[in-house]
Amino acid sequence: MAQHASLTPERWATFSLDHQILMIANEMHRAGKLTARGDDARRANAYERVLQLTDLTIQTATRMALRRELLRWRDEVASLYIRPSSDSAGHTAAWRCLLRFTPEASRQLTV
Repeated sequence: MAQHASLTPERWATFSLDHQILMIANEMHRAGKLTARGDDARRANAYERVLQLTDLTIQTATRMALRRELLRWRDEVASLYIRPSSDSAGHTAAWRCLLRFTPEASRQLTV
């Protein structure tokens, strides 16, 4: 993947968990905007970026509980990735769940 190809685990680990979650959420937001029939390939690419950043976060997580929850969340995104069409409700639920991982990221949610 070209966009994050040079991003190493060491570099990713220099970002705070808040920053990591917000960067993943940004990619999720992009994927969520790609719901039209012709957007399938672009949506898949966005989900690939989400999965790549999530994998980096899992690799660099020092807390086992966080790693476990991120792996569970990753499974949800992987299921969105392999769907042949957009699942807006599933996407929104996964995005909102991601933002609940840290208090700072939770501030992005509106009631």
